[in-house]
Amino acid sequence: MSTIRITKQFSFETGHALYGYDGKCKNVHGHSYKLSVTVSGKPISDNTNVKFGMVIDFGDLKKIVKEEIVDIFDHATVFNKNTPHVELAAELKNRGHHIILVDYQPTSEMMVIDFAKKIKDRLPQNIHLHSIKLQETDTSFAEWFASEN
Repeated sequence: MSTIRITKQFSFETGHALYGYDGKCKNVHGHSYKLSVTVSGKPISDNTNVKFGMVIDFGDLKKIVKEEIVDIFDHATVFNKNTPHVELAAELKNRGHHIILVDYQPTSEMMVIDFAKKIKDRLPQNIHLHSIKLQETDTSFAEWFASEN
């Protein structure tokens, strides 16, 4: 049976700030992120299986990505917990804002590394994460490929 890749796309709104950066992104701002998750595997060949012909049910992939990323990051503000932004984060959290503190600079590049680990940990053993694309603007995105990691 052939190995097939399938892709599911997601979108979410997230704010962040890049501490120590020398441009505009040092300021708190947000993006309408578009996330594409591509997995690979062999379609189920057992015709008695309710998932016959599928690599993975798109709904099952959606559940994993929503629980691990979209539901957590949507309408949140992300800060690197190892910077003075923790003070701003604490103030915003006290005012009822949804804040995420991560141990990395919250760039698209570092976010795809984080997302890849979270998704890989939840995939069934016979399904492989092939790639992730995180688009932060119409013209800017970061990609992660399993073949390079």
